Parts: sequence; structure tokens; C-alpha cells
Amino acid sequence: MKSDWEVDLAELLNDLSSVQDELLGVLSDKRDRMAAGDLQSMSEMAAREEQLCERLKACHDRRGQLLQRAGEQGLPHDSIGELASALPKNSAGKLGKRVKEASSRMRLLQHQSLTNWVLAQRTLLHLSQMLEIIATGGQLQPTYGRGESGHSRGALVDREA
Repeated sequence: MKSDWEVDLAELLNDLSSVQDELLGVLSDKRDRMAAGDLQSMSEMAAREEQLCERLKACHDRRGQLLQRAGEQGLPHDSIGELASALPKNSAGKLGKRVKEASSRMRLLQHQSLTNWVLAQRTLLHLSQMLEIIATGGQLQPTYGRGESGHSRGALVDREA
């Protein structure tokens, strides 16, 4: 018969795995939509992202409760991996492997999130440079000098006809 710890940890890892897999899919979709410039469908993804964040937070809260309960019972309570390894050998091996897989997926999620962040930052930089080109009429501004240059106004913004 399975112990309560084994059941509780297995349920947590099942839920966490499900959320992580869905979140990987969302991040991939979001990256594709950012690359395509599809702002409408990106904004439509916000509700799904929020829901997944709530589910991930619920997993985090359950993790904290399990570790607190483990500490109260004198079991290892620094991490889920340590708690899983304290279970009987047949359970510890299976759960330990699943904990490592969840940890690996979390690292992958961090990389995917960073990739999306970099893509968004590069897009903002590009747009900023485009606005500067439009505002200055494509003329480079001198780094130093006296007085106002004859080319200090944007051709599209300020030029008097």
C-alpha cells in the first residue's frame, strides 16, 4: 500500500508536470506569434497565461505545505527531492526520477522565458531605432559641437516647407 507521502508527492508532481508542459507550449506559441508580429493573438493568450500562472502558484503553495508538514514530522524538508529520497526505496527511486524531470523542465521553462524576453527586448530596440530615424530624418547627430546643426530637425516632423 502506498504511503500518504508517496501519494501526495505523486499528485504534486503530476500537476506540476502538466502545468509545465502546457506552459512550454504557450511559451513556444508566444515566441512564434512575437516573431510573426501577431499582436492580436498574443493579447488573446494573456488569459491562458494567467491561468497557468495561477496553477503554477497553486503547485508552489502545495509544495510549501508538504515541506512544512514533513518538517513537523521530522522528515527532510529542504526540498521535494530530499523528501522523496527519504521514502522507502521503491518509492524514492520513482519519485526521485520524476523530481529530476520536473527540475529539468523548470530549467527549460526558464530558458524559453529568457528567449522570449530577449526577443521582446530586441523588438523594442528595433522600434526605438526606427523612431529615431524618423524623428531625425535619418541624419546622424554629432556627439559634440557648438551651436545647432542645420540638420538637427527631423524632415518628417519639423521641417518647414
